Amino acid sequence: MTKRVLTAIAAATCLSLPLIAQEPDTSSRINALDYFVGSWTGEESASIGQGRGERTYERALQGTYLLGRNRSLFQPQEGLPEGDDHLDWTWFSYDAERETYVVRQFNSEGYVNRFVMDAGSDVPNRMSFTLEATENARGGTGRLAYRVIDDDTFEETFEFAWPNSDQRFTVSNRWTRVQD
Repeated sequence: MTKRVLTAIAAATCLSLPLIAQEPDTSSRINALDYFVGSWTGEESASIGQGRGERTYERALQGTYLLGRNRSLFQPQEGLPEGDDHLDWTWFSYDAERETYVVRQFNSEGYVNRFVMDAGSDVPNRMSFTLEATENARGGTGRLAYRVIDDDTFEETFEFAWPNSDQRFTVSNRWTRVQD
């Protein structure tokens, strides 16, 4: 009986080792995005006008993800008489199966965008993403790009086109790190 129990334990241990070994180490891939961790202020130029933004990035959920929290304010101006107060949360993850980064953007307007990194991106210096799926604007197309300028400055461009429409939205941001 003891021999059977020991054999069963040994077999279970051997069978479980491949499962443990296959667990993706996505948090080490997220380390490559640590450049963004901290607080930022931004100058924004959008198809709706000029604005200012505040943003923070932090490691989240035991360091597995990078979370960006953004607030962009566009004052009342021609074509935007009430102004705009836009909020979004952006989650960066690493998809080990596809061996690429994924960005999920949750917007206060109710849109959820999922972008996948384009081949040829240089993490974190120059990254471009293509819209893979969106909620509440199904069929839309979009791009998201980041370009590091120096240790304390990066540029971001967001482009979105609504499905079955000529309506497009573009915003270009220049973000500067807030010094402690």
